[in-house]
Amino acid sequence: MAAYEYVALDAGGRQRKGVLEADSVRQIRQLLRDQGLVPLSVDTTSERGRSSGQRSNLLQRWRGRMSVMDQALFTRQLSTLIAAGLPIEEALKATAQQTEKRHVSALIMSIRSRVLEGHSLASAMAQYPGAFGDLYRSTVSAGEHSGHLDKVLHNLADYTERRFESQRNVEMAMMYPIILFLIAVGIVGALLIYVVPDIVSVFDQTDEALPWLTVSLINLSEFVGRYYLAIALLIGVAIFAIRWLLQQPQIQLSWHRRKLTLPLIGRIVRAANASRYASTLSILTVSGVPLVDAMNIAGEVVSNKWLKRRLTEATQRVSEGASLRAALDSAGYFPPMLLHMVASGESSGELDTMLARVADYQQQELERITTTLVRMFEPMMLILMGGIVLLIVLAILLPIISMNQLVS
Repeated sequence: MAAYEYVALDAGGRQRKGVLEADSVRQIRQLLRDQGLVPLSVDTTSERGRSSGQRSNLLQRWRGRMSVMDQALFTRQLSTLIAAGLPIEEALKATAQQTEKRHVSALIMSIRSRVLEGHSLASAMAQYPGAFGDLYRSTVSAGEHSGHLDKVLHNLADYTERRFESQRNVEMAMMYPIILFLIAVGIVGALLIYVVPDIVSVFDQTDEALPWLTVSLINLSEFVGRYYLAIALLIGVAIFAIRWLLQQPQIQLSWHRRKLTLPLIGRIVRAANASRYASTLSILTVSGVPLVDAMNIAGEVVSNKWLKRRLTEATQRVSEGASLRAALDSAGYFPPMLLHMVASGESSGELDTMLARVADYQQQELERITTTLVRMFEPMMLILMGGIVLLIVLAILLPIISMNQLVS
């Protein structure tokens, strides 16, 4: 059986969409007619994903992806159903019926169709690399080969949920400072463009020399009011140019190397990458993936290009017989806590447990640093905003005070 996505009209003329399984398109159309629906289009889920005439590339990529939250929910449900004794194809069908998102349901049903054709679950997921990365597929494959797919999926669900929680915590922590910054820029810009010109226009009618602060404010207001579109365009071009430069391999590699040694940013980058690498290595080793293969996969989830290159060299050292601790120490940039925990895990035979512990520690350290920075940013932003408003008020009040003194 294959999974088909259909578009049909009901008796009231309303459009209905969904996913059904059948042996052919003809059978799907008959099933829809039996339900009182008029089929408009019927396509296999894979054909829809490959269709270029009906969908843009952006939509194709969206259909082949799954959010972290959806992936965590899918993994948890699949783990629970398989642990309950359901065959994989039945567990996939139940999971697809459970989700309310049609593109996710279609993706799962497409995977189920390939499983029914004789493919392994990991091989079926390889059809959607945007939804299931190398880490996910390798872990599932290890679970299938070991015969403990339910336990492996349970561990994978825990890992995915932790990743979702940590990502959401960082995003929520950064949301308030970003909003505060945008509001501050908007208020200052509105003051310079709309408020200041009306107030200081009164001073143009006097022959008195204005304070330098007032003159500077008038000149800045006139400049921003006259060229604000050009300024916005220039900022946009600068951002685009910087992003383009940072995408060039050599410049990107140099910048990533530099980020690792910056005073505060380097600490955040090192903690984030160490946590991600240790978590991935832990879930892979506990699932039965050989250490060298696990290091190759874990190296791909590291976002820093320079550190990824160093980890490739470390993987080569392990394949030649070096210990994991020595290899990671030679890579550099890993916290001493991680190296000591890895050495302890290797000597005690509990490497996966130690990796999980140090990954949790690094994640907590990252969240602590991020929270501290956000809490520091809030008063600094308020002080900066207050200082700018104070300068504007002083620039307006100084000439008024000066004129009052002359009158008196």
